[in-house]
Amino acid sequence: MPLGNESDNKRLLIVEDHPMFRDGLAAVLRPLPGIELAGLARDGEEAVRLAGELKPDLVLMDIHLPGINGIEATRRIVSQRPETRVLVLTMFDDDQSVFAAMRAGARGYLLKEATPAEIVRAIDAVGQGEAIFSPSIARRMMFYFETLQPKADPDAFPELTEREREILGWIAKGMNNSEIAKQLGIAQKTMRNYVSIILSKLQAADRAQAIVMAREAGLGGRDLS
Repeated sequence: MPLGNESDNKRLLIVEDHPMFRDGLAAVLRPLPGIELAGLARDGEEAVRLAGELKPDLVLMDIHLPGINGIEATRRIVSQRPETRVLVLTMFDDDQSVFAAMRAGARGYLLKEATPAEIVRAIDAVGQGEAIFSPSIARRMMFYFETLQPKADPDAFPELTEREREILGWIAKGMNNSEIAKQLGIAQKTMRNYVSIILSKLQAADRAQAIVMAREAGLGGRDLS
């Protein structure tokens, strides 16, 4: 269901099969500055089709959908249009769903218990290139990686400079650009440049994929050395 059009806004596609929740989200997000509600999808197939037709900047994606589920829809959307950023909004908080969504290319994962203000902040963050998760999920991910991952491999990512590897470690800890820039005493623009270079060298599609790669190499725990 394509909707209206305004220039210079982030185009958003909402994918949700429950009409009341879908319409409620639309009512909250439609009047917000900086967001253009490009369309509404009721199932996975329609989400993939509308993403191709409407070319949204952002997709707010449920997981449990008729037909293909939200994870598969995310995979197809990101594969066909990598510049589209997907933020999952779901009731499912199990580790399998979270990691499957990240592997599919989602850049954030929120639970439906989030407040409208939290959803708006997450949309803004993902629109700015950040990876974002509900607090409870973020805590579980940190615990999982810190307790189960091996010590960081000193030979991991030889293509990165020492500073770039340090920044990747902070990214893997879940810190955003502003926090890392403050930690390292560098300008925000410099920080954004570092992130772009790191993603390019790692051939990572986005920040979320870089986090997964870094975590698998043991970065992001208490010891970043």
